[in-house]
Amino acid sequence: MLLPEPEYRPFRVRLLRLACRIVIGGLLRIRVEHGERWATGPAIYCFNHLNWIDPLVLLAVLPLRPHYAMFGPMEADMRKGPRNRLMSWAGFGIPYRPEKSDLLPTTRRVGKVLGRGWVIAIAGEGRIHRGEGELTPVADGTAHFALRSGVPVVPLAINGTSWLAFRRGVRVRVGEAIVPEGRASHAAVEALTGRIEVALLGMTSDFADPPPSGRIFRRLTEWFNVWPEGGRPRLGDGDGAAYVRELGERDAAGGAAG
Repeated sequence: MLLPEPEYRPFRVRLLRLACRIVIGGLLRIRVEHGERWATGPAIYCFNHLNWIDPLVLLAVLPLRPHYAMFGPMEADMRKGPRNRLMSWAGFGIPYRPEKSDLLPTTRRVGKVLGRGWVIAIAGEGRIHRGEGELTPVADGTAHFALRSGVPVVPLAINGTSWLAFRRGVRVRVGEAIVPEGRASHAAVEALTGRIEVALLGMTSDFADPPPSGRIFRRLTEWFNVWPEGGRPRLGDGDGAAYVRELGERDAAGGAAG
């Protein structure tokens, strides 16, 4: 069974965006840097992922035009769970199956959405990680979709959500568009994915990790978080920190070889 394409419902999307701006904007102090870089045509926004609230932060700040879709979550049935039902109700979700048994239909669906002139927001890592300046491997789907559709990738860095607190500052930094080159070959996908990772790391590395929240906001922070490590790791010990160290070792080895 093919999962549906998103169906834009303007009134519902505006209502949800208004709710996000009031609630999320009242809870956090969000500032957008380089807002002039927002896409004006079809593109893919690839953002880092620190907390379940990140997509709601984006809904609070994304421009009204072009229309947009959110890629995910990884669910076979969008009728399960309040988040999935909300995305289905608003009509901007692009679900995909967690077992990746629908890659071709998903690629076609993404191509059709981009062909309408929409932008698509993707949490490139596909999971949350611990540190503000850390990153887990970016999945190759973002690069694959961009190369297949010939649209730029705009990296988005969200910082400040690793621990939520009332009126805590959150920064959304819009990066420079990365234009895909060539066809969607394995080498081209790998190269574009590497460029996206470098961009995201460069955009987040200057943000200091906030202190842990109080008891109430600790619960809010972890409300919907799912940690692949089995629980929130200590700062510097999670998969994100391990991958940053791996990237540093690769760069050092490459420099030595050169």
